[in-house]
Amino acid sequence: MRKIIMMMSVSLDGYFEGPNREIDWHRVDDELHGHFNQRLRAMGGFLSGRVTHELMAGFWPDADADPDAPAPVAEFAGIWRDMPKTVYSRTLERADWNTTVKREVVPAEVEELKARADGDLVLGGADVAVTFSRLGLIDAYDIYVHPVLIGRGRSPFPDTDVLTALRLVDSRTFGNGVVGLSYTRA
Repeated sequence: MRKIIMMMSVSLDGYFEGPNREIDWHRVDDELHGHFNQRLRAMGGFLSGRVTHELMAGFWPDADADPDAPAPVAEFAGIWRDMPKTVYSRTLERADWNTTVKREVVPAEVEELKARADGDLVLGGADVAVTFSRLGLIDAYDIYVHPVLIGRGRSPFPDTDVLTALRLVDSRTFGNGVVGLSYTRA
């Protein structure tokens, strides 16, 4: 059975973005970006909320048209364009670039999407991840811890009274100090 994998970068103090939505502290170099490309190329689809989708759609469709774009950036532009995408939004009317818009996260529909996918599905976007988590739909977590303390911001994990046991299945340290941690639900 395919998995839904929440994939997110966080600061050492546990934030995915700063208090003003800044993510300029991410330490994505060619090595890390190449790893992301390899990991994401094998996925069966991208799942996101509107904010993340619009952020991605605002840059990636033609990022490889820039002759000065680093090779991993140009490579990911093609991966992103070609990958089936599902965006969960109550306000977005339509989306281009191989994207289906869904109004609500319906567990039975998500399970059907997993069954039809050509690979695991990667979940990006903190708000939609909260919904997927609350509904017990996240099977695995790929968390990339960046070697920075940003002091405050938004955590990708909501306050909850539910304990979710995880099992570490892989870890990797990158040359820039980022540590990748892969967990599955225990």
